[in-house]
Amino acid sequence: MSAPRAVLVTGATGATGGRTAARLVAAGLRVRAASRAAAPVTGAEPVRFDWYDPATHQATLDGADRIYLVPPPGDPDPAAVMLPFLDRARTAGARRAVLLSASSIPEGGPAAGVVHRALPDLFDEWAVLRPSWFMQNFTGAHPHAQSIRSEGVILTATGSGRVGFVDAADIAAVAARALTDPEALNGDAVLTGPEALSHDDVAAVLSEITAAPVVHRRVSREHMRVRLGASIPPEFAAMLADMDHAIAHGAEDRVTDAVERLTGRAPSGFAAVARRELGERAR
Repeated sequence: MSAPRAVLVTGATGATGGRTAARLVAAGLRVRAASRAAAPVTGAEPVRFDWYDPATHQATLDGADRIYLVPPPGDPDPAAVMLPFLDRARTAGARRAVLLSASSIPEGGPAAGVVHRALPDLFDEWAVLRPSWFMQNFTGAHPHAQSIRSEGVILTATGSGRVGFVDAADIAAVAARALTDPEALNGDAVLTGPEALSHDDVAAVLSEITAAPVVHRRVSREHMRVRLGASIPPEFAAMLADMDHAIAHGAEDRVTDAVERLTGRAPSGFAAVARRELGERAR
């Protein structure tokens, strides 16, 4: 008897990939956890996968009929490597693809927006998840979290603009649902938390929870571009700085009901996630 078809999760060591793989395993599915290091996800089959190494692609796809797609981080043109892979995936028998994009990137827009536009032509069953900025940016390995730990500072060009920050665990819950529901979403969903917060608000919440002062330091878009460009490709740095500028002008000041509508439960608030991930320190 042949093995049951698998769900392939790319970016399986990332914020949403690892959580999605764990949810699928807990639901009793066969999961192939793909990453460059082939790091284990408990209960999943680890497979080495690199977007930029086509030699890893075919073996990764063997036996998979559904795919969670996490674009290569920091690449301003991920379609160049993702679309050939998706062609190969379809030929190998994949029937459903769920793409992680972003609330700031519409269909046909830059970066993952190009892949978004192509999905309906490649697969009969598909979904695009467009989450807002992750709450884990302030608690994990993101530069914001690092500067909070080292300096007590969040540095942005967002001004007083607000964002419907979303918990990565809620994104994973939606991803797992989109991969497993009998009826495909065949559309995109903007995912947010329950409230829109400014970075000043975030700093105030973190100060209270950690009992250590955290401040939001406002800088210009150009300052942000130069700062980011010291560690990432200049095109990507410019795109991120432009996103901050857009936030300052209200582009992310919204909340949606997508998490609750697609999972059946309300999304987590920022204070609850920060307490869960950081722990409430004694004062």
